[in-house]
Amino acid sequence: MKKRIAILATNGFEESELKSPKEAMEAAGFQVEIISENSGKIKSWNDGNWSNEYNVDKTLSQVNANDYNALMLPGGVINPDKLRRNENALTFIRDFFKQHKPVAAICHAPWTLISADVVKGRKMTSFSSIKDDLINAGANWVDEEVVCDEGFVTSRNPDDLPAFNAKLIEEIKEGKHELQHA
Repeated sequence: MKKRIAILATNGFEESELKSPKEAMEAAGFQVEIISENSGKIKSWNDGNWSNEYNVDKTLSQVNANDYNALMLPGGVINPDKLRRNENALTFIRDFFKQHKPVAAICHAPWTLISADVVKGRKMTSFSSIKDDLINAGANWVDEEVVCDEGFVTSRNPDDLPAFNAKLIEEIKEGKHELQHA
């Protein structure tokens, strides 16, 4: 059976951080769906400007973590700042951790994970400007291109996408990690 992966994003996501992992996961044979707050399209951010729109496959109100094998969160500054204020998004994220499923986040996406209260005690990385936020939330922050802590994959920025995508696909293929936790 084909593994289903949720990409949680809203307007203002970093385009390469959604497009590149989505294409890599689809090339690996996974069914990838973009989940967002509202139906229709979400607009990406690229090189300091608004960019292409992407179709939303399902809204948060239509899905739950039971429907998917893994969760991927692209960064951008606007996207995680909006999602971290959406209780449905935070519940959706927490449920992947409770179900021991792989979760991956890149760049500024860990902001949302801080608000979901799932970073304490976890080894992870992020864009350098949110390092202090993660440390203050109890994460063990390191400056590495890709970090994996029991199925929880994080990377710093778009330059890390090749390593991020490879590790994300590896963790999805491995499946649930019993030590994955919030």
